[in-house]
Amino acid sequence: MQRSTVHLVRHGEVHNPEGVLYGRLPEFHLSDLGRQMAAQMARYFQARRDDGADIVHLVASPLDRAQETAQPLADTLGLAIATDERIIEAENRFEGMSGIKSRLRQPRNWPFLVNPLRPSWGEPYRLQVERMMAGVHDARRLALELGADRGEGRPAEAILVSHQLPIWVTRLAAEHRRLWHDPRQRECTLTSVTSLDFDGETIRRVRYAEPCADLLPEAANVPGA
Repeated sequence: MQRSTVHLVRHGEVHNPEGVLYGRLPEFHLSDLGRQMAAQMARYFQARRDDGADIVHLVASPLDRAQETAQPLADTLGLAIATDERIIEAENRFEGMSGIKSRLRQPRNWPFLVNPLRPSWGEPYRLQVERMMAGVHDARRLALELGADRGEGRPAEAILVSHQLPIWVTRLAAEHRRLWHDPRQRECTLTSVTSLDFDGETIRRVRYAEPCADLLPEAANVPGA
């Protein structure tokens, strides 16, 4: 059985002094703290490699914050960044707005809130899982090819730099849990690592780590970001 691991990494903190729900908008870049997180996370994966991990493939969402989080990984691990539109942030009807809690109290926005199970305010959870899993499996297959070429005999590993909600619903699906959830209960902090361990095409284990836990108390927390 071919073994592999796909690590789903959330991007670092974004410079966002206005508290905008930035979604897929361009020109939202990492803050100074976010760049520090990205560098620390790259060192975490370098330590894994030093311990024998066969990390062979790196992919990032096309959004600025994901690309900038991936760059220290590319520099540290000597990997090129492949860009995959399928692991982009979820669509959200409130994209570009600030003060989201007050917006939700406005009657004109209530039609977007009628079905939290779908959810009605954005891209359906099911579709997020489908596109994310397609990206995960393509990365897994390529990592296996690259790992076999290296002939090291260890599980091949790929890193995908993505966004909180798509990562979280992918984890829920991998753990056979329902996709609708309370956003406040997501276990997917900035630069966290959600790892999917595969035997062949089957997910045998899900692991979670926070390489930048010491930096999180300093970070801004924008819902949906």
